[in-house]
Amino acid sequence: MNVVFLTPASDLRRLKLYRLGGRFYGHPNAVTGPLILGGILKRAGHNVAVYEELYANVNYKKLMKNTDVFCIYTMTSTAKRAYEIADKIHADSNARVFIGGIHATALPLEALAHADQVITGEGEDVILDVVEGRNTEKIVRGQGRMDLDRLPLPDYSILKTPCHCANVMTTRGCTYRCTFCTTSRMFAPYRQRSVDSVICEIRRYKEMGFRYMNFEDDNFTADKERAKEICRRMIAEGLIFKETFFFGRADMAEDEELMDLLAKAHLNRVLIGIESLNQKALDEIRKGQELSDIKKAAESCRRHKIRLIASLVLGMDADTKEDIRSGVAFVKEMDAYQLQPAVLTPYPGTPVYKKYMEEDRIVTGDWSQYDMMNVTFRPANMTPWELQEEFYRAVRAFYSFRGAFRIGRLFGWGYGVRRLGLWFFALAGSKGAEFAAKYVPGTPYYKLRQLDEEEKHREPREKEQVLYMSSTNSVSTGRKKSGI
Repeated sequence: MNVVFLTPASDLRRLKLYRLGGRFYGHPNAVTGPLILGGILKRAGHNVAVYEELYANVNYKKLMKNTDVFCIYTMTSTAKRAYEIADKIHADSNARVFIGGIHATALPLEALAHADQVITGEGEDVILDVVEGRNTEKIVRGQGRMDLDRLPLPDYSILKTPCHCANVMTTRGCTYRCTFCTTSRMFAPYRQRSVDSVICEIRRYKEMGFRYMNFEDDNFTADKERAKEICRRMIAEGLIFKETFFFGRADMAEDEELMDLLAKAHLNRVLIGIESLNQKALDEIRKGQELSDIKKAAESCRRHKIRLIASLVLGMDADTKEDIRSGVAFVKEMDAYQLQPAVLTPYPGTPVYKKYMEEDRIVTGDWSQYDMMNVTFRPANMTPWELQEEFYRAVRAFYSFRGAFRIGRLFGWGYGVRRLGLWFFALAGSKGAEFAAKYVPGTPYYKLRQLDEEEKHREPREKEQVLYMSSTNSVSTGRKKSGI
């Protein structure tokens, strides 16, 4: 059979200008799940292709002529687009459509309204039976393997869209369970691959000619001794890339040997979830870290020339505007290479979503807005539009023209140029959003600003009943014809 795996991207992220801006933030890569599942089907004799909409346009008209099965991966922010694609495939072809991924795992019945079958959880042990018709259950519940070494490696030969960076997952799950996190609930329990298995995969990507690599673990340094051994092996075997990204936690700075090995192995770009400088807010989301940990990590990264991407979560109930602004100022002072301000987003399946639903604080059902850049709920200490303004204020405050030159002096002028590009796109994006909020009816920003204006004129009881919903609510059921 001819099988196509699709990873959708929202309307905004398919724009040429957005794709160009993304090149300054990182390098084109691919979600590993479809590459693993596609590889399983390829070895079983099927013709398989994998496409990422984020990096290239996909010719669906051509694909639908000879594809038997489409497998669509969903995150919450791409669910609306995934359903649109699925509906179009059903309308214009006889192909079967399977939907899986994090969002489908949280809301399988919603996804089933647009699919022939839905695969929840981890799909390695069920994908072949589903595609070949032996498993016909409408909702197929995949179970994660405990021995990750038995899983096949991602097959990049089936990827048809640009990819300059290899992704490696050495673990699944996370040892922490922050209240807003989806992946720690999708991939549970926490499991590790052996160091030998990880090095075998890295060696393959080096032989394939990749210059960039990402460790996609939620926390690569969760097991510090294991992370050290991976770094030692990379150094000993010359498995060094021009740039290697990883996710870490502030507590990694407690181990000086670990920091030295990370730097020597060229793990030179790390995202650390600082989230907030308000300890009450950190405790609220069960972050499990102290302010002293954050400051120590920032200093250690700077000393080892590991470029820090600082993540701040905006809109937690304990945080005020002043807390957000002080967090941004702190990140600037510690010479972070990049800032990732993430609007707190109530993803289905998380405690935050359950809490906000019970409190009637969700203000939109348009899943495309659930991308950590758009406000989708009522914060405790400001209005939704005020929080949206704080997001763009944070971006403009951090990405300055002068700051690009400082980064160039610290890390090299090539990185300074990339930072200059981020300054331009951050400024253009924030100004565009503000313009849309004032003058472009129908856009999410306009609606969010109008919500503020409407609530100013409502009685307190009425305010509690206001529910701002998108005109294209993504939880609609039934298939409809739409252009893609």
